Order: sequence, then C-alpha cells, then structure tokens
Amino acid sequence: MAGPVGAARAQDTIGFVARLGVDTVAVERVVRTPTSLTAHVVIRSPRTVVMRHTLTIGAAGGYDRLEALVLHAVSGEVLRQTVYRRDGDSIRVDDVQGERRTQRAIAAPPGTLPFIDLVHWPFDLLLTRMRSAGTMSWDAPMITGNGTSGFPLAFLGADSATVTHPSRGTMRVRVTPAGGIVALDAGATTRALVVSRGPAPDVAAMAGDFAARDAAGLGMGALSGRDTANATVLGAEFLVDYGTPVKRGRDIWGALVRYGQLWRTGANQATHLTTSRDLQFGPLHVPAGTYTLFSIPEADGGVLIINRQTGQNGQTYDQDRDLGRVPLRARALSDVVEVFTIAVTEENGRGLLRIQWDGTELVAEFTVAGSRP
Repeated sequence: MAGPVGAARAQDTIGFVARLGVDTVAVERVVRTPTSLTAHVVIRSPRTVVMRHTLTIGAAGGYDRLEALVLHAVSGEVLRQTVYRRDGDSIRVDDVQGERRTQRAIAAPPGTLPFIDLVHWPFDLLLTRMRSAGTMSWDAPMITGNGTSGFPLAFLGADSATVTHPSRGTMRVRVTPAGGIVALDAGATTRALVVSRGPAPDVAAMAGDFAARDAAGLGMGALSGRDTANATVLGAEFLVDYGTPVKRGRDIWGALVRYGQLWRTGANQATHLTTSRDLQFGPLHVPAGTYTLFSIPEADGGVLIINRQTGQNGQTYDQDRDLGRVPLRARALSDVVEVFTIAVTEENGRGLLRIQWDGTELVAEFTVAGSRP
C-alpha cells in the first residue's frame, strides 16, 4: 500500500493529554495545515523534556521532511536534533546530539513516520489520512531503530478504531468523523496509558511546572522501574529481579491486572527468581537455579507459573518451557502498596513468595530441601 493520502483543509489546533492513572505523563499541542504539522510536546518520564516536531507535507501528500528537536525543559537549549528526509524509496536520518553526529538511510515505503514513544500525533495524522482516503485498515510503517515496523491501524466503524504496537499490544481508539483521535485506551497493552483530546495546552507553562517538580524531588521518574529482592529463608539464598509498575490511583486487581489472564507479574523484562537450594512448592519440585515467574491471578489467588526460560522480555512466554504451576492464595494487606513489590519471607516455619500490590498480596508457600518444616 502506498499510504493513505489527503490533507487538512485549514489550520487545526488540538491538544492531547496522556495519563497513567492519576499522573499526567505527556501533553501535546498540535497545529495542522494542508502543508505542515507542528507539535510541541512535554514528556515527564523519567525527567521533564520538551520536544518540537515540524513536519513538511509535500504537494503529493507525502511526508517530505520531519525535524524532531529535544529541548531543555527550562532553558530551551537544543539537546538533540533529528531530521528525517524522504530520499526516493528511503528516509535519510541525520542525528546531532552534542558532539555526536550520525547519518543513516532506512528503506521506507511512502507514508512512513517515526514512532516516538509517548507521542500520539503521528497516529492521529495517519488515522485522519486513512479516513480521507477511505481506507479501513493499514499496516502502517513506522521507523523503529534502524528499520521499520508495521503498526496495524484499523477502523471498526464510524467512531472507533484500533492501533496496534508490534510488541506492546492493541489500543482501542474513539475517533471523530474525520478519523482523528478523541480518546485512546492502552489499558490492554504493557503501557496502560489513557489519552484524551482537548483544547491545546500551554506546553511552556506545563513544562516549567513539571521541571520545578523534578527539581524539588517530586518528579514522575520512570514509568516502571526495576528492583531486586535479596533474602535468606530457611537456609536458601534468594534473588528476585522484577519490574516495578506503580499504582498511580488505578484499580489493580481484576482491572489493570485482569483475572483469568496471563500476567508477566511485574513490568518490562520478565521477573526472574534465583534460588541457591532446591525448593518444594506443594507437589512441584524446583531444583536450585534461575527461573522466570508468570501468573494467572484470580480473586482468590490464582496460579503462579515457574518457567525454565530466562533472559526474555515479560511479553515472551513459552508454555512448553514451564517447570510447573502452583496455587496462589490472596491475602489482604494492612496498607496499600503503591509500587509493585515481590518479597521472600518466612512464616510459621515455611517460606512465602509474596506478590504485593495495592491492598492485596498473592502468596505461594514453599519448603527448602534439607530444612526442617
């Protein structure tokens, strides 16, 4: 497919706000004309930065040139400049960051735009151009790294569509009659953002406010960090390495973490468990070594999955490599746990693997080979 064509008839100024729970993650001010698009963006994670994007649309409707600037949130100093230029069947990318300068060419079909994390104007533009062209679905090419990846876009009717990230999952979108984004729900993806369209925000003022919060130690930080739990329980040494998503005012169990569905049990890279001694989870024998942990939560607990594959992303799960599955039981916590936590502790002479978030923990009991119950 050559790429949907069509153009805005007049200047149109809109805004997008991306939230993760109660926290604003990014805001965008977008101005479109038939021959150009400019976007001013502020992103808060892990620290506040400002972006300015300027897209030139050619006479044939193609995307001829995009300049993407990353700016210091307070001074406005250019920290990085990336320019994408159409050159025949390729896009040339010139990147300048301090003293480092790089150039590369990427084979790219017409209609290709770069994927910019936490930024949603490219999807809005692609969907409106699809609607203008009467196209119901398109595997939209977007630049990711040194190549392109397909981002399937599809209209489901007059007011809804889907946008699928090749690794994170599918986002549901409510659209205007012209196809533009009204609201985007990424709750079924690994990011779980919600994006809403509204009046164009004052990006400069918001950037200043967010930067001041950073300086005061109240910044947003990483969307999902990484932590480790080290413990010695019943004579065995444990190391758990896991991602740490944050509650951010959201309902967790049965909502963000859906009951009856496979869960990576953390965020980003798969959760890894290392034990120095053999363990016994009920009838399941777990030899000393390193494993990955997945789960299928339920209101009463669900099941913990211990898998022999290691080193993979949490979206990669191979059931054929399961060592086994053991029951989890749910217990209420006395305090709300804001940051997802995994702990290994001892209780009444038995070991406990404890998966804690919000007001509930999921617990799996184990014994250690050679230890007294």
